[in-house]
Order: sequence, then C-alpha cells, then structure tokens
Amino acid sequence: MALLVRVLRNQTSISQWVPVCSRLVPVSPTHGQWGTLSGTSQWPQMSQSPTCWGSEQIPGIYIQLSRKYHTTNKLPTTKDSPQPVEEKVGALTKIIEAMGFTGPLKYSKWKIKIAALRMYTSCVEKTDFEEFFLRCQMPDTFNSWFLITLLHVWMCLVRMKQEGRSGKYMCRIIVHFMWEDVEQRGRVMGVNSYILKKNMLMMTNNFYAAILGYDEGILSDDHGLAAALWRTFFNQKCEDPRQLELLVEYVRKQLQYLDSMNGEDLLLTGEVSWRPLVEKNPQSILKPRSPTYNDEGL
Repeated sequence: MALLVRVLRNQTSISQWVPVCSRLVPVSPTHGQWGTLSGTSQWPQMSQSPTCWGSEQIPGIYIQLSRKYHTTNKLPTTKDSPQPVEEKVGALTKIIEAMGFTGPLKYSKWKIKIAALRMYTSCVEKTDFEEFFLRCQMPDTFNSWFLITLLHVWMCLVRMKQEGRSGKYMCRIIVHFMWEDVEQRGRVMGVNSYILKKNMLMMTNNFYAAILGYDEGILSDDHGLAAALWRTFFNQKCEDPRQLELLVEYVRKQLQYLDSMNGEDLLLTGEVSWRPLVEKNPQSILKPRSPTYNDEGL
C-alpha cells in the first residue's frame, strides 16, 4: 500500500511516450489531470521532435483536440470492394449442367429466348450502320455489316453475363440467333452453299478471336481497347487515330449505358437502345424508361 501511494504521488514525474511519425517521442506531462476528449481539454506539452520525413516539426505547444478520430486516405482494394454474389446451385443442377444440359433457371426458358431474340434484333435494327460506314470509312459490304453487328452483340454479351446463370443462357441464345441470321442473309444474297459454309467457318473463328480481344481490351485501358478495335473492327487498316478515338469512346459510353439498365428487365424483355456514334448532346445519356414485358397480356 505504501508503494502504491508513493507511485500515485509521483505520477507527474512519469514520462509518457506517444507515437509520432512512426516513432516514439517522449512527452513531458503537464501539471494537473488529463481532460476528457471533448475538444476543450488540452494535450500535455510535447517536446520538439525530429522532422518527419524531412518536412515539418511538431512544436512544443499545447494542441487542442479538434476531433476524436484520425482518418487516413486508404486506397480501395479488391477485398474492400463489393464482390458479386454467386448464385447458389443445387447438387442435381450441377450434375445436369456438367452433362451439357441447362438446369432450372430463374425465369422460364421461352421467356429468355424471346428476350434474346429481341436483343439480337436490336443489334441489327436499331444500329445506324450508315453512320458507321461514313465516319469509320468502311465499305458497304456484308463483312462490314458483320463486324458492326459483332461489336454490338459482344456488348450485349458483356452486359448479360452479369446476370448469373440465366444471363449466360441468354448469351448462348443470342449467339445462336446471330449465326442463323448470318446464314439466312448469305442465302438471300445468293452465295453458293459451299462458299457460304466455308465463310461461316472463317467468321466463327473470327468471332471467338474478336470476343477474346474485346474482353481483354475492355478490362485494360483505352490503349488496349483501341488495339483490339484496330485488329478486329478495322482489320489493321485504320490510319486515322481519330476514328479509333471515336470508337473507343463509343464502346465505353455504350457499356456504361447498358450497365444502367435493369438486369431483370433485360432478361424479360431484351429491349436495348443504342447511343448514337457521335453525341449531339452529351448530357442526354440518362437512364432508359422501364420497358414492356414480353408476357404482358398473356
């Protein structure tokens, strides 16, 4: 007890250490008691410390506490960012899909197929092909039509892959409708069946190569996306950098516009609208209106 009383009487002579600039600095306590963290109390007097990284010194004066917590500018990491929630799938569904079949989906398959047909139709009917031919200096040929359609189909695939298993199933149906349309257009043009089959095989290889290139480009910076567009869309024949800049800007804003659309509406309706290649009013990019579901009135 006597030792405890002696310590309490001499507590003003005990040195205090506080962390300053990642090191401990001795602090001489002031006479009196420590106040509460209310903003009016004063910290004990601190002796001058060495410079912090060669910049500032902490003066040995009383410093009023203006806030209770110290915040730092912490860079966001992948762990801090919200991660997509994986769709829970039962064991039976996993077995069915492992065998190459499609398991139960969130919506009926016929609704998703109708929505996929509408989405592909929007790629070929709501796209201003004439503007692409003019501004990108592309010839008005079947191959140019296919390259423009491929770009818009890819953007739809990027958006729908975010909607879980139903979205991935819809992606397969969109690609199926695309190849049926390509084959039908070739027959209407009077292309020989052997040549058409050979061209279809070549376009299939180009399609998957373009998908991989565009995916890599959209995940990188504008230089990577411009390189992917130059290789696939322009077939390595673009000599005007302004055309590449225009198309990179178009892809970026269009994907951002598609992300603003509700995923449930896209799965049920497939209605997609495209921004113009050149915006007359950049402020006109707004969230689209709610679409009409394909099963209304049934």
